[in-house]
Parts: sequence; C-alpha cells; structure tokens
Amino acid sequence: MSTTSDVAVAESRPLSEVVSRYLEAIYYMEAEGERARSARLADWLGVSRPTVTVALRRMTRDGMVRINSRKEIELTERGREAAAAIVRRHRVMERWLTDGLGLDWVVADEEAARLEHAVSDLVERRLWEVLGRPTRCPHGNPIPGRADLDPREVRLSTLRPGAVVRVSRISEVAEREAPALLRYLQDRSLVPGAGLEVLEVDDVGRTLRVKVGNERDVTLSHETASKIWVVA
Repeated sequence: MSTTSDVAVAESRPLSEVVSRYLEAIYYMEAEGERARSARLADWLGVSRPTVTVALRRMTRDGMVRINSRKEIELTERGREAAAAIVRRHRVMERWLTDGLGLDWVVADEEAARLEHAVSDLVERRLWEVLGRPTRCPHGNPIPGRADLDPREVRLSTLRPGAVVRVSRISEVAEREAPALLRYLQDRSLVPGAGLEVLEVDDVGRTLRVKVGNERDVTLSHETASKIWVVA
C-alpha cells in the first residue's frame, strides 16, 4: 500500500514517457465513453498484458489510476490532470505542425506524438498564443483547458436517412489506432466542418451512404461512421 510520503515523492518526479503513454490512452478512452481495461490497453499500446499489469501496479502506487470493482481502469484526479496536460501539449503541437508548418493532419498527429514528451509547459503555452489561442486540434477534438466536448455531438453511425449534420470531430481513438483511417477520411473531405446528409442506411450490411457537401456520395462501414462525431 502506498503512503503519503510515497505519493509525495512520485509527484516530485517527472513522468516517464511510458507512463505518459498509458495516461494519454486512458484519457482518450474515457473521452470516447469507452471503459479502459488491461486487455484493451495492451492492444492500444502494442504491449503484453503482463507488461500492462506491472505498469498499472506502479501507476496505482503513485496515485495516477485506480481499478474499480469491475476491473476497469480509472484516472484519479491527479492522473487526469497529468493526462490532460499531455493531451494539451499533443494537440497544440498538432496545430503548430498543420497551421505553422503546413503538414497534413495524418503526419502532424504522428509527429506530435513524438514531440509532446519533449515540450515544456512554457513552450507549449507560447506556441498556443502564437497560433492565435486555438481551442481544438486539426481533427476537431478540444484542447484540454481551452474547450470542452460539445454535448450535442452524436456518432454518425447512430443517424437515420434524411439527417443533415456537420462533422464536429474525428474520434481520438481512430487517430491513435488507425492512421490509415485518417488518410481515408481526409481524402474524402470527411473533416471537421464538412456538411453531411445521410442518404441511406443498410442495417444488414452495416453501412451508411452520405453526401459530403454538394460534391460526392461516400459509403462508410458502420465501424468507420462510429469514429465520426457530428452535430445537427
């Protein structure tokens, strides 16, 4: 069992890149309404389940996470604050890479994942100010401390024919687990701000056909549509 002194010592140490990756993954899952479990974390991070068990034991000791009675992993208040800071750096870096350097959102996400651990809070805040104080990343996800999730959002996969909506954001889970999906959506103009009309829903084949703006029809699998959040 951890003691007050153990946690105090842990708070004085900078987070390792490994711990940061765990916190970030759990934060993203919680933001999408997904329950974080050991097996899911192992798949997400590409590590073995025993490796996840060891890491979680250490993070529990340091007061970052707790395991509830359903074996689900939850961020503590301290863990959520640390995770939000990591995500904020990542999303500000993405904005700099796209807005400042002109990289596309797929490359920007990959590069931001490499840079986020090396950027200080001072540099992050200065970049944010220079960029015009953006509130969302290029994929539409809110920058922690700068914006919140829109309570009106629903997944595109839940809509029926005739619905007219606007893309608000792309699931962060899709960002980190399926870079190819980001490219697919970008190539079809399925980006934040795009207007959509649901033309057809095939419940048997589990597909949706949508019109993107006034230009083209796109057929999406139910799984892909579930990664796109929209507002009416």
